[in-house]
Amino acid sequence: MMKLRLFILLAAIQCLVASAAVNTGVLLFDNRVKSLTVAPLSNPYLPPIYVLGSDDVLNVNFDVLDADVHYLRYSVTHCNADWQPSVLVESEYVDGFNQADINDYAQSYTTFVNYYNYNFVVPNNDLRITKSGNYVLTVYEQDDPDKILFQTRFSVSENSVGVYGEVTSRTDVDYNDAHQQLKFDVTYRQGQVSDPYNELTAIITQNNRADNSVVVTKPLMVSAGKVTYDHNPQLIFPAGNEYRRFETVNMHTLNMGVESIQYFEPYYHATLITDQPRATTQYLYDQTQHGHFTIRNAQADDSFIESEYLVTHFSLFTGEPLSGGNIFVQGAFADGVPASQLLMRYDESSGCYLADILLKQGAYNYQYLWVPDGTAVGETWKIEGDKYQTVNQYLIKVYDRPFGERYDHLVGFGIAYSGR
Repeated sequence: MMKLRLFILLAAIQCLVASAAVNTGVLLFDNRVKSLTVAPLSNPYLPPIYVLGSDDVLNVNFDVLDADVHYLRYSVTHCNADWQPSVLVESEYVDGFNQADINDYAQSYTTFVNYYNYNFVVPNNDLRITKSGNYVLTVYEQDDPDKILFQTRFSVSENSVGVYGEVTSRTDVDYNDAHQQLKFDVTYRQGQVSDPYNELTAIITQNNRADNSVVVTKPLMVSAGKVTYDHNPQLIFPAGNEYRRFETVNMHTLNMGVESIQYFEPYYHATLITDQPRATTQYLYDQTQHGHFTIRNAQADDSFIESEYLVTHFSLFTGEPLSGGNIFVQGAFADGVPASQLLMRYDESSGCYLADILLKQGAYNYQYLWVPDGTAVGETWKIEGDKYQTVNQYLIKVYDRPFGERYDHLVGFGIAYSGR
């Protein structure tokens, strides 16, 4: 009996260990890492997806704030659709060694903040990827692999199916009001997908946000060579509002959204014009980049090493503190940044929520998200408002897991825009 109990206990422990989720999100483990971007070399505003066999590789760029150079190396980990590590061993998804040195780096020039800018592409001759799916890329010190600076995400697609999406503001819950509804079709060759109802998984994100992404596993209907996903409550998203914008591309003039730029040792400080809540205001179109940012110094020959870092001061006037949740600054520049640095604090003397974030010169998209207590999903309705006219980018990634297969194939992806 004692042996039986011990066996059951050990089995339970093994199940718990096996089911424990690994945090494979974008994480900056070293607070000196700044301005991280991963995007197709051809277009920095597209999602980080490499198509197998394509000439358009992914470009990885980041800074390490230090006067001394760091000799860095990177490796990749294959993941399934849920971003948990797959059972594949490295030799199954990488041709050759699963590590490579970062040899393209340069020291900052004529800046008050010292940093080194690093740049490389994946895949490359040193690290060749052979399988589709999700990947976590890890960057660490060459002489100390346990000293990880950061991890980030990208995907590899086979593009063996077609993915076609449409977005409408005439939704199943309201009509031209506060929501947008996505529908999409997946087309494939005859015999390519044996059991569409059980093989396919779709992951949808709005403006590349990870907090409100959805997983859809059951289609509305299946016909010859086509699967349709429609009239699904999961595919109804709060419409949000156009991203706010500011620029710090010129240190000697006032840029868009900036009230002042001053130097207080050891940093330049950019104070943004105080923002107002937009939940009850009329919708106003503004062409944005769906949350992205661009490093740029208008007076530099090379913006990547000649752009200054500024403590950027955000302020949102509410007149009184809001109960039941917290306000966070959100944008692509916030990916991987600890939440404590993005959390806004209420200042009673000004009636504003404030946040101070160290950002490199450039053009930025941002918004304010309300996160209710006890949740981790940001909401737009309270501060930004949900306007059906908002132009949002919806990324649809489709994974196939045939019976007996050991990993999730990313077989295709599509991008749909609302209001177009």
